[in-house]
Amino acid sequence: MLNPDTIKKDFPIFKNIPELIYLDSTATSLKPKIVIDKLREYYETYSANIYRGIYHLSERATEEYEKTREIIVSFIHAKSSEEVIFTRNTSESLNLLCYSLGEEIIKKGDEIATTIMEHHSNFVPWQQLLIKKGGKLAVIKLDKDGGLDVLHLEKYISKKTKILCLTYVSNVLGVANEIKKIIQNAKKINPSIITIVDAAQAVPHRKVDVQDLGCDFLAFSSHKMLGPTGVGVLWGRKTLLDAMPPFLYGGEMISEVHVRNTKFKETPHKFEAGTPAIAEVIALKEAVRYLEKVGLKEIENHEQKLASYAIKRLGDEFKNLHVIGPKNAENKGGIVSFYFKKYHPHDVAQILSEKNICVRAGNHCAMPLHEELNLTATVRASFYLYNTQSDVDALIDGLHDVSRILK
Repeated sequence: MLNPDTIKKDFPIFKNIPELIYLDSTATSLKPKIVIDKLREYYETYSANIYRGIYHLSERATEEYEKTREIIVSFIHAKSSEEVIFTRNTSESLNLLCYSLGEEIIKKGDEIATTIMEHHSNFVPWQQLLIKKGGKLAVIKLDKDGGLDVLHLEKYISKKTKILCLTYVSNVLGVANEIKKIIQNAKKINPSIITIVDAAQAVPHRKVDVQDLGCDFLAFSSHKMLGPTGVGVLWGRKTLLDAMPPFLYGGEMISEVHVRNTKFKETPHKFEAGTPAIAEVIALKEAVRYLEKVGLKEIENHEQKLASYAIKRLGDEFKNLHVIGPKNAENKGGIVSFYFKKYHPHDVAQILSEKNICVRAGNHCAMPLHEELNLTATVRASFYLYNTQSDVDALIDGLHDVSRILK
């Protein structure tokens, strides 16, 4: 069984700030020492550019870099390393798809379907593309339980729908969508629809198998899964990637350049222009190994227990507090968002901050969802493998102080 007290010893930040209660892993996770050490190892022992040098340091850096790609292949059950592209973050991965895929296939009158619970990164690019192209954006709404209205997909998807964009786990509601079922039903309506999954809040917390999900593309970020910032991962079906033009042009993605024409490298390298975040990609493999050692199912169960405990205590002890999204933690990730009727979320977060409790306040880059719920902002507490029940207790105590101060 997962022991968060033991796990905390692997994270230097808790040694440096013993009083820290970190409940904002949905924004970015903390980093274990093994990841930090790997960053240092690169800079201190083989700090060279990849691919380009015919000498030991460069060859070592290239080997370490490509090993991460191989580990990601296994981690998400991809078919080959040719399907795994490194970007800067999930946002860049989704923008890559918007430019290299969307710009190519979306014509006037075409439709794209997305959901009301999307992060702006999986909403705004498609919205702007359709404004440019003269197409229509269909937005799947919530059902009465706070999940997606998947029983009426035919209201949102038609033969004109070229792309379906879905979040796996909402970064506000915490709801884990039935991605596999949704994709299967969507393809029954339109077999040629291309499906894109934002898995930034799923991959760090649960086992994700791209073959089983049946999606065409899936994106996630290193910094949300114990890895360094500055690295995103885009997985895609090779047949689709091969047909897409490059997103950026520059060094290393070129095979041949002549005055009149240029030939690009094969997938995935044609999408990785310029010097990447070498150290960060190399260190990402250690984050994956750490997650696999702890066990993603153990992490998922641990988070659900904390979320369930938090939801119960919030409901029992605060009359003017409302938790949004499903109340059943079995249908959620380790995310609990809430609001007080009379207290602004920023005031709540500020008071908690004074007690070394880190939560997020705002619309969490999901303004359409907040508008749908008639809210301007919420407070979000998110749990990960290093959080304990005592962290939740501290949050509850802090919220009682909030009520006393703001009342």
